[in-house]
Parts: sequence; structure tokens; C-alpha cells
Amino acid sequence: MTAYDLVVLGGGPAGEKAAAQAAFWGKSVAVVERAPQPGGAMVGGAVSSKTMREAALYLTGFQRRDTYEVSIELTPEVATERLRRRTDHVVRMMTESAVANLARHGVDVIHGEGSLGPGRSVVVQPAEGGPTRTLTAAAVIIATGSRPFHPPGVPFDDVSVLDSDAAAALDRPLRSLVVVGGGAVGCEFASIFLALGAEVTLVDSGQRLLPYMDGEIAERLADTFRAVGMRVVQDAGRATATRTRDGVRVELASGEALEPEKVIFATGRVGNTEGLGLDEAGVATDDRGRIVVDDHFRTSVEGIYAAGDVIGPPALASVSMEQARIAARWAFDLPLQRTADSVPPYGVYSVPEVAMVGLTEEAAIAQGIDHAVGRALFKANTRAAISGAVEGMVKLVFERDSLQLLGAHVLGDAATELVHLGQAVIHFGGTIEYFISSTFNVPTMTEAYKYAAYDGLSQVGH
Repeated sequence: MTAYDLVVLGGGPAGEKAAAQAAFWGKSVAVVERAPQPGGAMVGGAVSSKTMREAALYLTGFQRRDTYEVSIELTPEVATERLRRRTDHVVRMMTESAVANLARHGVDVIHGEGSLGPGRSVVVQPAEGGPTRTLTAAAVIIATGSRPFHPPGVPFDDVSVLDSDAAAALDRPLRSLVVVGGGAVGCEFASIFLALGAEVTLVDSGQRLLPYMDGEIAERLADTFRAVGMRVVQDAGRATATRTRDGVRVELASGEALEPEKVIFATGRVGNTEGLGLDEAGVATDDRGRIVVDDHFRTSVEGIYAAGDVIGPPALASVSMEQARIAARWAFDLPLQRTADSVPPYGVYSVPEVAMVGLTEEAAIAQGIDHAVGRALFKANTRAAISGAVEGMVKLVFERDSLQLLGAHVLGDAATELVHLGQAVIHFGGTIEYFISSTFNVPTMTEAYKYAAYDGLSQVGH
């Protein structure tokens, strides 16, 4: 047996940050990772798809063709090859960064399949074979991440039927594509491949895209997609895929049949909890197989913690990393903040981007809050006009009498960056008057916050 203060199962973003946090405070730490390198879905999926997005926009000039009446003339094959090269470079760079971070903190990385053993022990079957190893620890943190959900009956063994991980590895251009799923990943891949020149149909089983986002913002995103040539089919029910003599056939609940070159099923993710020995160790899970934790991220077994996608929503890398850090702080009584951010931002890296923090307008209504909203369209923003990024808006949701900001919602270029200003104001309990009294650089897209606040004040008669 090898003894450590902390053993972390999983070397993704949550596992890496938990390990580094404990090691920084002098704890001996080991990370058990079954993949050849750490990084998890953050590097292999999120970083990969976001890099694809930026490369696709740069190589094709997708968002600026009309602004400058010129575009880069690359064949689809050349554009895809360069996109793949750039994506591979960034993935490699971020993987090396994760490896370096663990090494810098003196964390041992043990490659193999890990499972919970008696007490607070972890049994590791080495990746290269050979005898198992047993690690003991004062604390164990489970952060094994997630994988794409495979709906039953979908033939993912077909080369033309992809999940989101396989889609991120495509290395040739597509003529036509159907994306099933109107969540974040579906919207991202649909808009990326549209920019690369594919004929794209986005199929959503629900009545609107991004159901957790503000309804008005989601509707504007769908309208923007349609305006640039994407077909968006909403309230489509369950889609199926079958192999035909000529290729793949996607059938919608309406009876319509589509025959794209490829189909991507982006229908959510599921936690990697199989093979961890949770039942044998007494770690409780819910009816969906997610590990049950308390506010300290403790499981039902003393000394065993869990964080990230394995405990369920929101399953965001940013949130997962903070959960894991907090778990390490509770495990070793570290003198740092031990509560999770109550107002995390959400970002969707589609074209254009979408981001939110706080309450949507629908949530304010459901909670019975007497609220109002303020809006500022980017088509009236000087910086947006200069850059040609005039799609979208900033929308503020606030309490009518006190003017306290409740939610900030952004659709447009750099939405995932702009949303943090709204997050900061919500955190300190500020009002929309903050945006009016503050001086912003001009021209900037951030300035839209000021005019959204003015619009909000006009709505309540101030």
C-alpha cells in the first residue's frame, strides 16, 4: 500500500484543481487517471470545440463577410485541415499545462482504472497491465467527469452517427449535417459547422433552444441562426437515426425524413460513475446514478467527497473546479472560502455567443418578484457597429422598487466575457444605477450595460 493525504479519482479540471489545492497546503496527493494524459472533457471536448469555433470564424470570415464584402478564399478541405491543426495545437498546449500544474505541486499521477476499496482506499488497475496497486488516504475526492449521453436506439457504431466527442474530432469538411439537441453543445456545433460551409439543420425536441436561458434571448438566438441560413426545427419530438443504402437517415416525430452526410446527437452528458465500486463502498447515488453530496461535497461515507459532473447539474467546468477546491478545503480544514458561488455564470459558445447570470425573466415571474427589464441592442452600440458584430443585446432583469439587479443576459460577440460585469454587480447587491453612474471606455460593447440600465429606468418611471 501507498499512503497519501488525498487521492483524487479523475484528472479532469475538477480533479486537477482539487489536487493542486491540497498540495499547495503541503498535503501528499495522488491523482488516478485512466486516460493517457489529464485534462478530461474540459480539454478533449470544451477546449477542442471552442478552438474549432474561433478557427472556423477566422478562417472563413463568417461573421464579417458582409461588413467588409470580402472573405478568405480557402477550399473547405484546406480550411478544415488548418482548423484541425490549430485545435490539436491548443489541446496539446492545455494538456501540457495540466501536466505541468500537477508536477509543479508535486502531485503523483497514476494511470489506470481506479475504484473504491475498503475504508478510504483506492484500488488501481494500471493502464499498462500488471498487478493492482492500493492507495490509502485520509480523504478521497471523486471527480471522474462525464461523457456524452447515448439515447437508446441510436446507432453510435455507425460512422455517420456522432456524439459530441466524436464531432470535436472531425477532420474533413461536411456538405450537410443534422444536429439533434438544442442545448449548449448542439447550438455550438450547429453554428460552427454552418460557418465551415455545411448545410445545417438543428433539431430540438423542446419548444425553444437553451431552455435554462432567458426565453427572449433564446428566441433571438434561434432567429439569428435562421437569418444566417441555418434551419431550426423546434418542438420536434424524438429524432431517430438509421443506416440506409445511401447513407444515414434521420426521422423526426412529424414523419419528416432527412438524409444528411452526418448527424450529431448532442443530447446531454452522463457522469462517469460505473466501475468505481460506489455500492460496495456504501456511497449513495440518486435515481439517475449521480453521487449524492451535502453542502460540503461530502458523500454518505466519511472521508469520501465528490465534485463536478458526477454529482449532476450544472455540470460546468467552471463550477466543477470550484466544487472540487471547496471539497479539498473541507477535507483538510483549509483556511479559505468554503461555500460555492451562489451566482455562477452560464456561457454558450455558439455563433453568436450567449451568456447569463442570475435570474431569468421567467424565474422572476415564477418567484412572484415585482420586476422590470432594461434592454440595449448591439445594433445601436458604436463598438459593435465598428466591428460588424451588431447581432444581439444586453438584457437586465431587476427589482422594480429597489432597482436591485437580479439577472444579466447577453447575446452577441464576447457575451461570455461581458456577462461578468453583471455577475459582479449581483454579487455586491448593486442596483442598475451602478451602470449609469459608472464611466466605461468608449467605444466598448460593455457600454451597452449603461443603456440597458437607462432603458430599465424608463420602464419604471424613474
